Amino acid sequence: MTRDPDNPTNASGQTPRTARLISAKRTGTLAALGLIAATMFSVVVAACGETADSSSGSLVVYSGRSESLVGPIIEQFAEASGVDVSVKYGGTSELAATLMEEGDNSPADVFFAQDPGGLGAVSDMLTALPEDLMSIVPEWAQSPNRNWVGISGRARVVVYNNENVTDAELPSTLQDLTDPQWKGRIGWAPGNASFQTMVSAMRADWGEDATRQYLSDIQANEPKIYPKNTPIVAATAAGEVDVGLVNHYYLHRFLQEEGEDFAARNLFLKSGGPGSLVMVAGAGIIGGAENQENAEKFLRFLLSKVAQQYFAGQTFEYPLVDGVTTHRLIPPIDEVNGLDIDVADLADVAGTQALLRDLGIIP
Repeated sequence: MTRDPDNPTNASGQTPRTARLISAKRTGTLAALGLIAATMFSVVVAACGETADSSSGSLVVYSGRSESLVGPIIEQFAEASGVDVSVKYGGTSELAATLMEEGDNSPADVFFAQDPGGLGAVSDMLTALPEDLMSIVPEWAQSPNRNWVGISGRARVVVYNNENVTDAELPSTLQDLTDPQWKGRIGWAPGNASFQTMVSAMRADWGEDATRQYLSDIQANEPKIYPKNTPIVAATAAGEVDVGLVNHYYLHRFLQEEGEDFAARNLFLKSGGPGSLVMVAGAGIIGGAENQENAEKFLRFLLSKVAQQYFAGQTFEYPLVDGVTTHRLIPPIDEVNGLDIDVADLADVAGTQALLRDLGIIP
């Protein structure tokens, strides 16, 4: 990312305003999650179905979901069950590559991924899950091979600066962002797994040629590159960009901390298509894992109403279990004009990355 002397950035490519917003959000969020963790303990023990002790064994989780999002709920599982949980955090694609490199020597028991693409990349390493576990979530949130299960849902949206963008300017489709009026005003994170999943959906829905043309047209509008969703939302509110391609829940985490004066809002594209894709974060158990029993116990906990309420109420994601209410700030999932697509079509991460590299969008 080029440094602008009139808009200085730090080592992470963030302006001071953006960095302050992210820092404030993290501090407030972690404090709130600490309170939730303290008050949920007894309920979580019941969800695990046992009392914590020192003889419950261990579990190794590779998490493509960030610690700020899932760390508190993983810690609750560990405290409630007595299982000694070790977590390796990283990008979903990075961890998928690590798993493939480690092969049968991997210490991982569970792969908790940000998107179906990462899980699909290591599908051959995952073991089949029990039918009763799979049936907890709707069919669209399940692996077609029954070797991973959806944990929570995230919708793709366009986040926009509600002070700089008028209602008349708001795009109705992703294609509207190729208009020259958006030159220099778009933020995206092409190295992020969720963005790449959206591109995989484009390839499946639009075809290779149309997807390639779309990405080239966006490139012509000189989008600003960010490492992930959080800094895009912060940059949009700060006026560094006017629109960004992100997952829906990041905005609501900011609004919770910053209040209604936070100068960004989400646009759920009514036209549907890849720009309204509802993705699942999911998890699978590594075949031959040393701690299979604890791995299954962990997945069942993530699909308990206790954990699902955490995702709905604290990270603003869509719960996948009946009887858990979506947060009041989020439109119900049946009101999102999501893309009707088989999750198997999102598994070709390698093909999507090859396209992005060919266009010079990622290194």
